[in-house]
Amino acid sequence: MAATSRTDDKLEDLRRKRGESQLGGGQRRIDAQRGKGKMTARERIAMLMDSGSFQEIDPFVVHQSTEFGLDRQRYLGDSVVTGYGKVDERLTFVYAQDFTVMGGSLSNAAAQKICKVMDHAVATGAPIVGLIDSGGARIQEGVDSLSGYSDIFLRNVRASGVIPQISAVFGPAAGGASYSPALTDYVMMVRGQGQLYITGPDVIKAVTGEDITHEALGGAESHASKSGVAHFDIDSEEACISAISLLLSFLPQNNMEEPPRTNARDASVVEGLTEIVPDSPNQSYNMLDVISRVVDDGGFMEVHASYARNIVVGHARIGGRSVGIVANQPETMAGVLDINASVKAARFVRFCDAFNIPLVTFIDVPGFMPGSAQEYGGIIRHGAKLIYAYAEATVPKVSVLTRKAYGGAYIVMSSKNLRGDVNYSWPTGEVAVMGAEGAVNIIHRSELRDAANPAAVRSQRVAEYQERLMNPYAAAGRGLIDDVIEPLETRPKIISALEMLVNKREALPPKKHGSIPL
Repeated sequence: MAATSRTDDKLEDLRRKRGESQLGGGQRRIDAQRGKGKMTARERIAMLMDSGSFQEIDPFVVHQSTEFGLDRQRYLGDSVVTGYGKVDERLTFVYAQDFTVMGGSLSNAAAQKICKVMDHAVATGAPIVGLIDSGGARIQEGVDSLSGYSDIFLRNVRASGVIPQISAVFGPAAGGASYSPALTDYVMMVRGQGQLYITGPDVIKAVTGEDITHEALGGAESHASKSGVAHFDIDSEEACISAISLLLSFLPQNNMEEPPRTNARDASVVEGLTEIVPDSPNQSYNMLDVISRVVDDGGFMEVHASYARNIVVGHARIGGRSVGIVANQPETMAGVLDINASVKAARFVRFCDAFNIPLVTFIDVPGFMPGSAQEYGGIIRHGAKLIYAYAEATVPKVSVLTRKAYGGAYIVMSSKNLRGDVNYSWPTGEVAVMGAEGAVNIIHRSELRDAANPAAVRSQRVAEYQERLMNPYAAAGRGLIDDVIEPLETRPKIISALEMLVNKREALPPKKHGSIPL
């Protein structure tokens, strides 16, 4: 039998090392991870990427620390798996933190792996997806671990508005680890598993005396409904990974490309569109019923669905084109704009504008939320963010007024005054400073005070005000509404407007950047 060649030995050594790198922290820890109902880092990547497309980068990296026994805890690849592949045949970069290796803690070596793959993503103009499952900084490395976080944060900021960045939180992301997801465009969290918090329950109890659980403090539902940090809270890891793929399908690869287009399809249901808006101006309805009848196949991926529910934002297609939808929600707080709704919508508008996604806005808004809590909380400053976002946006902007557009809230919601491109109204639309009752009480205050029958006079003046101003034709007569359309015309009119605007080019004055009222 011939002696084994030196090359054969080297190949065998390579195969052994590669197999070792695939095991992360070892089979025992892999089994423990699965025993918690969680997938491993590699399993998550395999589910996200097209079959056989993933190419790993840096599988043999090891940390170089020796303090506190770290010299005896070196694992090939360290605590993160990085690389690139295809998602629905489109190039996508990914990093997945490996909880089986020292709890997924971030070493300087792991940070540099993440930074390398982020640099590749920016250089090649492709999205980056982070699959988060980490106990935070590797304490044994001290400032080196903190330095690693700062390197990642810097790249999050530099990549912002250049390539889409998506974070999916499958486990803990404590302390400084929580800031990288917060710097990305979208944060998804798995219910019952994902956790984001700066200081844990033990620290909070020691400092404030408050007794709170990890889930209540930083769980998916808390961040999806209360803090607004999470854009999506999802039931399972599998559903979360599917959501990543769906979200990417609406987005371009980078800020120099257009979103992918599909074959145009008719909306699944158009019947009933005319009957959605109630006869009574004070009766609520669900704006999602309008949206689902206008978009392709009724498909709408709502973003921040559990947060600031008085406004709706999300992704869809209309006539095969990817669009961002912003809509007041009369079913919640009558669709009034408050602090959280303003910030939620402003962020979404700016994201769409950064990535060349046209904006379609459905309007039914009675105004901004009154009250001292809103005033003291900065409703002026936060409402100004939405004004800024729409005024700054250079993508095609199409709007449909379904019912009310009162006061400053009319201006904010993609009005012609903020350079809306095409503004439609249904016959039920009203553009006014305020509702008829309030306007009459101010305009005819003296007459009402002196009238023998104030109720009759008020009723007459309200009817006159409604006849003269509470309709879309006053605004259309001034060119602020481009056309008054039947509800059933909404979809074809939007498709036509988007087609007309496909080559729209609009430049802002030269500047380093604007000063949005943060």
